[in-house]
Amino acid sequence: VLLRMHSVGICGSDVHYWQHGRIGDFVVKDPMVLGHEASGTVIKVGSGVTHLKPGDRVAIEPGVPREVDEFCKTGRYNLSPTIFFCATPPDDGNLCRYYKHSASYCYKLPDNVTFEEGALIEPLSVGIHACKRAGVTLGSKVFVSGSGPIGLVNVIVAKMMGAAAVVVTDLSASRLQKAKEVGADFTIQVKNETPKEVASKVESVLGCMPEITVECTGVQACIQTGIYATRSGGTLVLVGLGPEMVTVPIVNAAVREVDIRGIFRYCNTWPVAIALLASKRINVKPLVTHRFPLEKALEAFETTKRGEGVKVMLKCDPTDQSP
Repeated sequence: VLLRMHSVGICGSDVHYWQHGRIGDFVVKDPMVLGHEASGTVIKVGSGVTHLKPGDRVAIEPGVPREVDEFCKTGRYNLSPTIFFCATPPDDGNLCRYYKHSASYCYKLPDNVTFEEGALIEPLSVGIHACKRAGVTLGSKVFVSGSGPIGLVNVIVAKMMGAAAVVVTDLSASRLQKAKEVGADFTIQVKNETPKEVASKVESVLGCMPEITVECTGVQACIQTGIYATRSGGTLVLVGLGPEMVTVPIVNAAVREVDIRGIFRYCNTWPVAIALLASKRINVKPLVTHRFPLEKALEAFETTKRGEGVKVMLKCDPTDQSP
């Protein structure tokens, strides 16, 4: 389908590619269009497309498998080594006026879901995938490390999935305030405590050690805290990406049977997210704090780089700047 783009959120990875030209093994070798948190309107459809028509508003899932391999067959297509992914070199993203995408990975938005909510399904999907991998369920006690956009979506999803108590840590008081707004039960502002000290603060505010820790920073000290904080037999999910090599108390995790799980993006999350947004069971609107027209993209990226607000949204349609 050919799309007229409407709203595109800026992600930390977009800023990282812009500033550093690489993330791990993904290296920018040629000019690349950024943007992968996006929504727009269908203006043309390919001859084989039956589920969409011009005028449909859609959210875009940015990862499209190029072949039906073993990972696709088992429903874990996000792990397919040949996947196309918007704004991961060498694949162009969708921060532009018009963009074409696989129709199967464009999902029609109900009338009561805005374009910006559609764009926010991408980060929201990280929370859905992480909380599913973590096994969040009724009554779970959850520790979310980091209160950036990904930490916040994990708070929203964990509460939705039945977590009884969620505690969030961050360096920034304003980000922790946002965590409270979206449903965190407790917040801890980290100053210069050791990982063990932070872990014991988590335990003391929750009244017990959390069964589940969702680590959203990638910072070595925070991963260490995550291991120390998680209850024996519990699960630590690593969402944040930091340096390739980190030093962690792995024996502490091993002898206490703390399961350490990774996640890579998400899969099978768009229909779930759309259902949650349409039914108003979750509210992601407070995440958007800044909006810029596409012409002011540089200003928007600089705002994100400075760490201002939470989610910066670029508006790609000059005739429609609404949320």
